[in-house]
Amino acid sequence: MPNKGNAGIAHFASILDKRMKEHQSQERILDFGEILAGYQLQTNTFPVAIPAGDYMVCRSLTIGTAGSYLTNVTTTEGSGSAYVPESMRMLQPGDHVLVAWVENTAVVIDLIQKASSL
Repeated sequence: MPNKGNAGIAHFASILDKRMKEHQSQERILDFGEILAGYQLQTNTFPVAIPAGDYMVCRSLTIGTAGSYLTNVTTTEGSGSAYVPESMRMLQPGDHVLVAWVENTAVVIDLIQKASSL
């Protein structure tokens, strides 16, 4: 829409635009972290360890400990039990994790490891 000589409205709109850009969040959305003793979460960008009750964990990180029973399996060759592999175990202290920040809440997405360990 053309200005049509109304400099006041154009100036007001430019001020609003500038102020809105100043208040946009430029914070990092993804972060690295480590699970500490007592299942506290320490992230690279938040200076204080987060207690276990104050962050969230994706469901896949709560399956169970490595070697614990997961489910019964039936194939054409027979049946048996499946157990949680080490690569799918639940979180434990010392794990390095990928964290997503959703507003002010940390959400642990998955375990991470160096590519050289593959």
